[in-house]
Amino acid sequence: MRWLLLLTMLPGSLAGEFTLYTCMVTSKGYVVGAKLPPSGIFLRTADGAWRHAGFNHPFVNALDFDPRDPGTVYIAAGNGLIRASGHGEHWKILTGSDVTELLDVSVDRNAAGTIYFTHSAGIRVTHDGGATWNDASAGLHRKYTQAIRVDARRSGVLVAGNEEGIFRSEDGGKSWKLAGASGYQVLHIEQSPHDPCFWLAATEGGGLFASTDCGVHFESNGNLAVGRNIADIAFDPSTADRVAVAGWGIGVAISEDRGRTWQLRGAGLPSSSVWSVAFDPGAPGRIYASVHEEALYVSQDFGRTWSRDGLEGSRVYRMRFVPEAARR
Repeated sequence: MRWLLLLTMLPGSLAGEFTLYTCMVTSKGYVVGAKLPPSGIFLRTADGAWRHAGFNHPFVNALDFDPRDPGTVYIAAGNGLIRASGHGEHWKILTGSDVTELLDVSVDRNAAGTIYFTHSAGIRVTHDGGATWNDASAGLHRKYTQAIRVDARRSGVLVAGNEEGIFRSEDGGKSWKLAGASGYQVLHIEQSPHDPCFWLAATEGGGLFASTDCGVHFESNGNLAVGRNIADIAFDPSTADRVAVAGWGIGVAISEDRGRTWQLRGAGLPSSSVWSVAFDPGAPGRIYASVHEEALYVSQDFGRTWSRDGLEGSRVYRMRFVPEAARR
């Protein structure tokens, strides 16, 4: 989450004016063929309640927003790329029936109307807000791509992760070069909001990989979750060296030194299987974690203690704090 960079692009915005969006499915006890329980996009309201926004949807995997218009979010869903406005209430599918199983989405902060998404058959890009789409995965041998991020500083500079590792493009996806984690399935990628040349990538079985040269090369962190799956990464917007990860078998882990050392912060959680994690940019110390088919949990002390916060029986695949101030 690139909050320091994003806030500089939001004139007049104030810290703390954010809405938490979640991409989730209520799956505990669900039987195929039964009516789907409330699933899709849930928002946490100012009074702490959870509100289902838009349509009931079984597969929404990720979302992003454009700082120029954070009232509109873009959702990577099973049936296409969805544009949602009005606090998630009004939905429009921007892709055709030839595109399914979207996995991630990233808006180019420096090129109006440019959005990238990954899906089971590669990467696509629009430069006109979704009116037309082009392939952006030329040169990638394995097309199944789970993660993508656009560099917050430079238009067209992309870092993506697929079944063969981490790849980087400097030309908007026209060509790609291997950057690291060769042979590992990459599950998620994030760029630090404090140091835009510091990136972290989460893998299936390979642990964390880190880059300190703007995503050109990634090397194994080597000291966390090797042999396990890391599902999510969150940088603390208030403190440069603090980062959290979520995964299976580790729960939530926090580093105070940019990933050199880690502390497990799962005490109080009902399971060590955690899908996603997010720092609240408006409340230092507050962190959210989605425990598999249990609930969303919240901590006020960086994960030392936890309490249930709602979304019972859910899997929250991704969380995103969206700024509110610019909507006024």
